Amino acid sequence: MAVAAGAALVLTGCGGGGASADADTIVIDMWAGSADDTAALEAQLAIAKEQNPDLTIELRTAPWGDFFTKLTTNMASGNMACITGMNSGMLSSYTDGFAPLTDADLKAAGLAESDFADGATEILKNKGTLYGLPFDVSTMLVYYNADQLAAAGVDAPKPGWTFDDFEATAKAATREGKSGFAVGMGDFQWQALPIAKAGQQPVTEDGELQLSDKKFVDAATWYSGLVTDQKVALPVASASDTGWGENQYTSGNAAMAVDGTWNAVGYLNNDSGFAAGMAPLPATADGSLSLILGSGYGIAKSCENKEAALKVLGSLLSAEAQDYIASSGRSYPARAESQPLYFESIDEKYRAQVEEVFTAAFENVQGQYVSDDWSKVGTFVQPQLVSVYNGQETMANVLESAQQQFGN
Repeated sequence: MAVAAGAALVLTGCGGGGASADADTIVIDMWAGSADDTAALEAQLAIAKEQNPDLTIELRTAPWGDFFTKLTTNMASGNMACITGMNSGMLSSYTDGFAPLTDADLKAAGLAESDFADGATEILKNKGTLYGLPFDVSTMLVYYNADQLAAAGVDAPKPGWTFDDFEATAKAATREGKSGFAVGMGDFQWQALPIAKAGQQPVTEDGELQLSDKKFVDAATWYSGLVTDQKVALPVASASDTGWGENQYTSGNAAMAVDGTWNAVGYLNNDSGFAAGMAPLPATADGSLSLILGSGYGIAKSCENKEAALKVLGSLLSAEAQDYIASSGRSYPARAESQPLYFESIDEKYRAQVEEVFTAAFENVQGQYVSDDWSKVGTFVQPQLVSVYNGQETMANVLESAQQQFGN
């Protein structure tokens, strides 16, 4: 998952430990991709320990690639860690392992849904049930190469731009061996513009797959047509090029690409040395729809001391812990009061743009709706996108095949 790889501190689990012999020991399973990630997690753990001196709190980490394999095994054996992290796009496969969170649970944790940014608590809901609370939030943006756009004589995208503006910009920037846009291969990277253009997701709120709905098919066909019809984007070389769009952009081969807010700082300080910028997804006459994404924590059903686990959960998502993450600039926090600190961590020359774009991008967000087999849908569709972008298959046929195979 690109969102998982990009957000260094979206927290998930590895390993078991929910049924500890010592009920006063609370185990937290998360991932960490580097020593820096682990150090940041340890800093948050220190806050939780300070706020809960009567509890023993243990942190266990593993790389993202190992997490779900271990979590599947631990869930099946009833041995999940009391506090286990989860990503929005993967939740539907693991709801059986988490205890639904009630208003009383939130109160016991010292938290309320109102503590979080608008739409943030949708991240770890499935079919209306709350299974966890978010650690960070993200959404998709259009990143652009300001140098290429200036050379093409077109204005840089700004909040409020339209799909007509997007097409005009992509066409003007397709010149001298450079493409105006780079299509995506990851789920979020290729679906973001079709969702925004269609004004709806490929799954209903109650988890029914609607990949073959005409609005989404038309929007997705328009998207693939950026390669085959409008020729403002290059076809993808191989299904193994999972980061095709992002790599084309960072290498200076494409003027625009779609990626998540989690990569904003990295793009602004890109190694290629071009002037980078960002804009919210373009809008239709009816507005623009974007997903609010991210990860957070849930309480395992197998946890022997739910009351203690809720206290630790409250500490991990407390203002102090979220302020630490925001101030470090590592992640955009889910807690509303902590978000301004994130912008203060951004280099002053970029700060105003980042705050303006983030504010606009999160104005009309919707929690991601997923079906029970959503991860399988992505595995099925992703490799076929190469044939679609090369004109050997149609987007409509691929979506219809996925609908027939995975629809309820």
